Amino acid sequence: MPIKLTSIPSILVGLRFVLALLLFFDALDHQTSWFFILAYLLAVFSDIFDGIIARRLNVSTIQLRQADSWADICLYLCVALSIWLVYPQVLIDFRLPLLLAVAAQVTLFSLSLLKFRKFPSFHTYTAKFWGLTLLIATVSLFVFNNSVPFWLAIALCYLNSIEEIVMVLVLPIWQCDILSVFEAMEKRKSLLLEADSVKEA
Repeated sequence: MPIKLTSIPSILVGLRFVLALLLFFDALDHQTSWFFILAYLLAVFSDIFDGIIARRLNVSTIQLRQADSWADICLYLCVALSIWLVYPQVLIDFRLPLLLAVAAQVTLFSLSLLKFRKFPSFHTYTAKFWGLTLLIATVSLFVFNNSVPFWLAIALCYLNSIEEIVMVLVLPIWQCDILSVFEAMEKRKSLLLEADSVKEA
């Protein structure tokens, strides 16, 4: 049975869930093979192209974007678990900045749940840059045994968390695919104007 073009973004999101679990299973013996980096790169490329293809095919639904966010969480959780299994000392060395990063993300998700009853799914520019720095840091660690780039990834996590926390506070209703805090400000204005016009009508 041929695959429909419109199904490709969903397939790529599902593939990322599968690859995330395979990364974890590859690290269970406290070492990784060439497959780990190959699968991780494939997962990152699936993350890049699922959104691009979805917009081109006009199938970028809220459900798909939320699933994309969950796939990202699953991927990086499995990467973190893999690092703990293979390079536990790295997580110990970075424990304080990592705990602060986790606290920032938990704050973001908690605020979004409290205000909107949904997890955030903004896909901001800072999130994209954060993903890029995570790619560099992960490849650097698993290929070159170098953990220094994690400082940059952690810094981008702080920046992204702060921006998205402000966006959650600013926006009156849940929104996805808001690329920056400046776009969130503009969206807030348009939503409030729309609400005022409805009241006047």
